Amino acid sequence: MFRAHHRGTKETDLMVGGFVTRHIASFTEAELDELEAVLELLDVDLADWLSGRRPIPPEVMTPMLTRMSEECSMLGAGVPEAARRA
Repeated sequence: MFRAHHRGTKETDLMVGGFVTRHIASFTEAELDELEAVLELLDVDLADWLSGRRPIPPEVMTPMLTRMSEECSMLGAGVPEAARRA
């Protein structure tokens, strides 16, 4: 959880951290391994891929990264739940 919420940039902290917070309880062991691999990727690259500024390269594409990308492309992604209700 700490690594998901402390990526380096606030935007990526919100996107990755929010995704992990919402889904970590339901992840399988294999999904947790995929998540670990995603957390090893560079923050700058993750921010670009998850925000849609650049496509995710095939060599790092995983089901977990695809799932994150799809969720982060939704309206309001990365906005904390409390702020959405305000």
